[in-house]
Amino acid sequence: MLIRFRRGWELPESAATPEHVFLKRRALLKTALAAPTIAAAGSILTGPAFGQTEVAADDPTAKLYPVKRNERYVIDRAITDPSQPTTYTNFYEFGSQKNIWRAAQNLKLRPWTVRISGMVEQEKTIDIDTLLAQMPLEERVYRHRCVEAWSMAVPWSGFPMKALVDFARPTGSAKYVVMQTFQDPGMASGQRQFWYPWPYVEGLTIAEATNELAFLVTGLYGKPVPKQNGAPLRLAVPWKYGFKSIKSIVSFTFTDKRPVSFWEQIQASEYGFWANVNPQVPHPRWSQASERVLGTGEMVPTQLYNGYGEFVADMYKGLEEERLYV
Repeated sequence: MLIRFRRGWELPESAATPEHVFLKRRALLKTALAAPTIAAAGSILTGPAFGQTEVAADDPTAKLYPVKRNERYVIDRAITDPSQPTTYTNFYEFGSQKNIWRAAQNLKLRPWTVRISGMVEQEKTIDIDTLLAQMPLEERVYRHRCVEAWSMAVPWSGFPMKALVDFARPTGSAKYVVMQTFQDPGMASGQRQFWYPWPYVEGLTIAEATNELAFLVTGLYGKPVPKQNGAPLRLAVPWKYGFKSIKSIVSFTFTDKRPVSFWEQIQASEYGFWANVNPQVPHPRWSQASERVLGTGEMVPTQLYNGYGEFVADMYKGLEEERLYV
């Protein structure tokens, strides 16, 4: 008898199109015909019928979007339908299943402050809305590659992380920036799981943080970024596996010591500090040579640095002894 064991990252056929999206397709067509939405150049019609939740009533940033797209960053595939990234996502603070988007609606967006500390000229705490008012918002379409071997291509809105680093004014001794998410087990049920090393922590070198691709996300599909996707502030580093893109950031700490990130604490042999995408370096439990594109089921070859080598490869010269691709 043949017994097939499903791998943890596989999406079952029944999940290819979420049921609520399927049932609402007629309503979507009626709405689109009756009152078409005109967004900024290249932005996509979005809304609950696509699987994305309504813009949260407690998110005052809706007026900021859509923003102009930066055409420097192009991709080799179609933009993923919004129903997929907004209903199939990892956010362990709210649970370990992919369909955590409902639970993530418990995330309270205001008040929200961001703490900047460590090796900086002056430590400070700033309200998220005050911070956004000082940042150059734009839209970028990036590929996103999860370590679980699925991928998507989405239009993020936000600002270059270099702008945040410049705002923080780190000293010359700082070599790394450590990011941390919120910690509130009363709000986020996943944080009640004591075997995880909460809060979620991630880190980049200063060179990585100031690379032109490093992007702090505040929006998605021409609207404020949904709660389940890391509102109100998350990271996008498209040449790295997705677990490096920390969600719901509350602090940036500049230091001369390399941090140990959340997943690195759990299993360093599988989820290392660098986590650069490489199809030739398999995960211990599956190949990284190809990836499943969300919403299509198509398997496509994975590219070194997720196809962004021209922007980032030079940062890793001389580091060949490091485990750059884990």
